[in-house]
Amino acid sequence: MFILKRQDVEIKNVQHPSKEQPIPILYYQGQTFRLLSVFTAAQEEEAMALWRDLTDNRGKACVLLEEPERFSIWGKIRLDALDQDTSQGTDQPAAQALIQGCLLILQALFLDIEDLLGAKQANLFESEISRALMQWHFPQVPSEKAVKTLLTMDPLATQVPPWEEHHLQRLLEEMHRLGKDAFGNANFTERSLEALEDLSNSEQKQFTGWLSMSPSGKLWR
Repeated sequence: MFILKRQDVEIKNVQHPSKEQPIPILYYQGQTFRLLSVFTAAQEEEAMALWRDLTDNRGKACVLLEEPERFSIWGKIRLDALDQDTSQGTDQPAAQALIQGCLLILQALFLDIEDLLGAKQANLFESEISRALMQWHFPQVPSEKAVKTLLTMDPLATQVPPWEEHHLQRLLEEMHRLGKDAFGNANFTERSLEALEDLSNSEQKQFTGWLSMSPSGKLWR
């Protein structure tokens, strides 16, 4: 839709009508947008790819905000219908199998790093993934303690967090970046994806089909 600079817009925190924490809202020419995803300044290509996928392939009304330290994607929303609005995919969790699959990959990568590279490297991975999930306001991830739970829970027997697909895209990208930093190459992806065998055959097909079509999927093929 638009690529904007920080001076083009106004950003305010607005109290959500049914949730305790305020949410950032971007104002541009009488329109309002809600934060969907945040990227570092070095992730310009990833930000552009997700923005184009949302606007061109999924028909979302989104803006890409370019700042010196980061890029962020915002989806159009009506403030008077903030509690009910789902037209831009906000508040719509992804399919359970997709969330479960991403958590299985996360846990497998963490254990792989711990087993092959040691506790120090595993602790660094846990710290970095915690920082990312909290920075991007992942639902039900208010602290590092919550991330530790995600690394040890059984996603097939426990209620998974209500993450949306854009959260899963960001998680896949960050896991790949951290895994590549830890191992020095991307050979770890095949081992991590073996964790998907815990899903049923139909769920595996659902996840791999989604992964092959997703913007982040190319990193894991």
